[in-house]
Amino acid sequence: MSDTSLPAAAGLGLFERWLSVWVALAIGGGLLLGNLFPGLFSVLAAMEIASVNLPVAVLIWAMVYPMMVGVDFGSLRQVGDKPKGLIVTLVVNWLIKPFTMAALGVLFFNYVFAGLIPPDDAQAYLAGVILLGAAPCTAMVFVWSNLTRGDATYTLVQVSVNDVIMVFAFAPIVALLLGVTDIVVPWDTLLLSVGLYVLLPLLAGYVTRQNLVAKGGEAAVDGFKARVQPFSMLGLLATVVLLFGFQGEVILDRPLVIVLIAVPLLIQSYGIFFVAYGAARIWRIPFNVAAPCALIGTSNFFELAVAVAISLFGLGSGAALATVVGVLVEVPVMLSLVAFANRTQHWFPKEGGAS
Repeated sequence: MSDTSLPAAAGLGLFERWLSVWVALAIGGGLLLGNLFPGLFSVLAAMEIASVNLPVAVLIWAMVYPMMVGVDFGSLRQVGDKPKGLIVTLVVNWLIKPFTMAALGVLFFNYVFAGLIPPDDAQAYLAGVILLGAAPCTAMVFVWSNLTRGDATYTLVQVSVNDVIMVFAFAPIVALLLGVTDIVVPWDTLLLSVGLYVLLPLLAGYVTRQNLVAKGGEAAVDGFKARVQPFSMLGLLATVVLLFGFQGEVILDRPLVIVLIAVPLLIQSYGIFFVAYGAARIWRIPFNVAAPCALIGTSNFFELAVAVAISLFGLGSGAALATVVGVLVEVPVMLSLVAFANRTQHWFPKEGGAS
């Protein structure tokens, strides 16, 4: 490959490179186990306190906590260094993406696929894609940025800013969009989910990071993340197994539902990327900022979306299923967009231009 094509392995470990395959295997395992051992999954579903399923909560924390350790709030001091890229990121992530995702969900689930999906299921899938659309990527964007040789400092700034905004904006945006689409919003459960899966992991990650930096600097942080990363990946796969174990009967009866959910998600992903990428090109933002600022809005914080879907609607809900389909389609979509960005970097000024 030339310099403008996708670097085959840089920045992408074995798990990330084959994430869609592992998720697909976890889906198959979940369907098999759910049908072989329905009693076990019933017991797991009953382990719940205040609308929070305890096994899933542990698994989600295993996924989210390592990511939060990587967030450096000190980078917020550099928030004004490259304002154009950050403006594109924030406008796309918080003023465009959640609303276009909701609109596409309504269009496809309530109208285009109306004859293929029962109305109650359509509302559940709509809720799931709304949760995905309101949660911009936190961790995987570092991988996508690295693959496009993005500005590492800028990527860290945009992730830190988005995480801070997410603490305050995620719940209101989700509540607004669920209300607009006539889905009942249990506010107490929604706020509990944001506190449990965003605020607390963010605080825990901050405290852990500060302790690690005090003892050994950034090298200590990197070493810690490397050690806990396998638990994060296992948490993701185990969560998928649980979700599809509960969804097994529905999916085996109607396998077409996975394809139907994927359609608006695919349109949203490519559409959002080209909106942000086009804005960055028009504004003449350097490529090493333009690429990550477009990719962060395209990718989703699916760990948060999955956790909130389970808390709000239950493990066996269509909303939870829709968020897991988001995991399945994300990696191949993102790799295709990384390749496109690398091949079109000549459209943008080099590093040091307007940013």
